Amino acid sequence: MVQHKTDNSYTGSQIQVLEGLEPVRKRPGMYIGSTGYDGVHHLIKEIADNSIDEAIAGYATKINVILLADGGVTVTDDGRGIPVDKHPKTGLSTLETVLTVLHAGGKFGGGGYKVSSGLHGVGSSVVNALSSHMIAEVSLAGQLYRIEFERGRTSVPFKKVGPTDRPDGTSITFYPDPEIFKETVDFDYKWVVDYLRHQAYLTKGAYVSVRDERTNERAAFYFEGGIQSYVKHLNIGKEVVSDNIFYVEKQVEDTMVEVAIQYNDSFTEVLKPFANNVLTPDGGTHVVGFRSALTRVINDYARKTGLLKEKEDNLTGDDIREGLTAIILVKLPDPQFEGQTKNKLGNPEVRRYVEQVMNEYFAYYLDENPSVAKKIVGKALLAARARQAARAARDNVIRKGALDGLGLPGKLADCSSKDPKESELYIVEGDSAGGSAKTGRDSRTQAILPLRGKVLNVERARLDRMLSNNEIVSLIKALGVGIGDQFDVNGLRYHRIIIMTDADVDGSHISTLLLTFFFRYMKEVVDGGHIYLAKPPLFLLKAGTKKYYAYSDDERDATVDKLISDRKAAGASIDESLDRTKQAGITLLQRYKGLGEMDADQLWDTTMNPDNRVLVQVKVEDAEKADAIFTKLMGDEVDLRKTFIQSRAKFVNLEELDV
Repeated sequence: MVQHKTDNSYTGSQIQVLEGLEPVRKRPGMYIGSTGYDGVHHLIKEIADNSIDEAIAGYATKINVILLADGGVTVTDDGRGIPVDKHPKTGLSTLETVLTVLHAGGKFGGGGYKVSSGLHGVGSSVVNALSSHMIAEVSLAGQLYRIEFERGRTSVPFKKVGPTDRPDGTSITFYPDPEIFKETVDFDYKWVVDYLRHQAYLTKGAYVSVRDERTNERAAFYFEGGIQSYVKHLNIGKEVVSDNIFYVEKQVEDTMVEVAIQYNDSFTEVLKPFANNVLTPDGGTHVVGFRSALTRVINDYARKTGLLKEKEDNLTGDDIREGLTAIILVKLPDPQFEGQTKNKLGNPEVRRYVEQVMNEYFAYYLDENPSVAKKIVGKALLAARARQAARAARDNVIRKGALDGLGLPGKLADCSSKDPKESELYIVEGDSAGGSAKTGRDSRTQAILPLRGKVLNVERARLDRMLSNNEIVSLIKALGVGIGDQFDVNGLRYHRIIIMTDADVDGSHISTLLLTFFFRYMKEVVDGGHIYLAKPPLFLLKAGTKKYYAYSDDERDATVDKLISDRKAAGASIDESLDRTKQAGITLLQRYKGLGEMDADQLWDTTMNPDNRVLVQVKVEDAEKADAIFTKLMGDEVDLRKTFIQSRAKFVNLEELDV
């Protein structure tokens, strides 16, 4: 029952009014999402995006990023330079206004930018608020202007420094504030390289560079081909249908539509949609228009050329997009993104613009490249037949009522709980380990699914072949989410799916095969944070009646060192001529070669007990990188796989391998 309070001392003095940039420092997560690794790097993006906007607008040609040795970062462009004249509303220089006033910028319809990636105009001022120190310099008409800030407040007033030989442009140097970013203020060079590479692909003709003063690493990007170069990059390691990339760039009213398409021999679609250089992973109107036109144009071409017979049904969008790699880039003056994260474009007119361009120009492309068109249609026809075969196979193995326990695989030892939030599924390598896991588990919340041998490599198989594989079918049925066009992540029966394999080469291979399956066919399960890798111990150490488990060579050595130290502290006589294992009083040091060597109690204690176990959550921060790695490791190109392994051989500790 709610207790009614009679204290009436609630006054205006208790209402906090935050001025200037104080709201940003008070609630940084509202502006940059987090104050961890992602938030720190978001600061670079906010500043660099402004320079990219200058390039998109046609004013800048060079963007340089320097990761400073003292922990700061400098972003410089050769654009117009932030204006330095007095702002009519604030009475301050426009430079100071932009850096200290939220929602002040050239992206609100004042004519500063026709197209920009920034939407809310908060970027530069937010970075200033969250930096311990910021220096802004502007070169204009041979004169240099400068202002400095400490935690969002002006520390060195705006002034005209004097003549300079620098070209016009803006240079921003900032240092993330450790008071805000308690986890880290260090910049990841690789993150910066990847971000700038993408921006260079999307801004053809722009020269983008990064230099790391901490390590002397550097990189530079310039792609005259723009998104055509991006498509080529995404298709590395895949056999393409044709080297001839479809590309169109067309202005429709006030919107620029740019599309690049190339098909490959894979069974998956890679589509990267952008609006004003902002990735929109949830799609939007530009994606709807693209897919609608692509399906219509290919079906029309297949009909008129007789590749699709009169009695045959039209090809579906899924059939047509199998093996498709495409980039869609639209540039428009007033993008309407859904939410602060800008994950989805909402402008309704953009669907019509993209459809119009695709209907006209992709139809021309197919007519003018009949050999390519025939291969594209042929691939879609094969996909349609595979889809029909997969549907028949799926109907045989996936039944209604799976969530109620009907139609579950016989080898599954299910848990008694029906609450997915507390339920776990252990996917275990082999019947031996599966037997120990079933005996040692907590049967209320832990389910066990043993798999025999290595599962199918789905990187090289369509859905119809997958559904003829018993291990894959057992896994699909156990999870309860369906597959293909019937996939529904809401049906997931276990919110933790734990892959538990031996700590050897075969175990790693099985884990990789399972991860390939999840990434290619159940990516939403991965994205939801439901996939984990169990980390079983490598060593068992016994000293007297006590047992110790070590998960690496270093941990084994540290355990030995501690036991020796404890014995010395207790006054024991240590014969230092003996092996260190004997000095520690260890009577057994066993290296596990597989999970099957553990009995039920050991498996529970080391790998399944929530109080002791070590789990590694599988996250895909960059789907593009993951796609490339799975293609290299699990695809048909042997040379790519060989090069990948050779380039990383120096990182392997051969002492840990059973050779």
